[in-house]
Amino acid sequence: MSARRSHGRSSGAGGRGRTCSGTVRAELSFSVSQVEHGLREGHYAQRLSPTVPVYLAAVIEYLTAKVLELAGNEAQNHGERNITPLLLDMAVHNDSLLSTLFDTTTISQVAPGGD
Repeated sequence: MSARRSHGRSSGAGGRGRTCSGTVRAELSFSVSQVEHGLREGHYAQRLSPTVPVYLAAVIEYLTAKVLELAGNEAQNHGERNITPLLLDMAVHNDSLLSTLFDTTTISQVAPGGD
């Protein structure tokens, strides 16, 4: 057994354990419940395993972190302090795996609200 298990003991007043969200339990930044809601609303399958939204949220979080890391490296290489849509596009284009994943995706060069 791992050291993180509570061995059946509850915490809190009245012997009731505290509820914990799936996002906190999975130690993710992306919301597991939002991913589950999107999967259910999109009717992608008749049945949905409880682990599917956790796995998908982890994959989305990993891909986001990877793209931002590469875009940050591009920003440093070009002497920029901010990540721009152009740098995002360059980061995705220069990585072979990401370029095949995003080959049909268009990254807009126009920032919203940039009047």
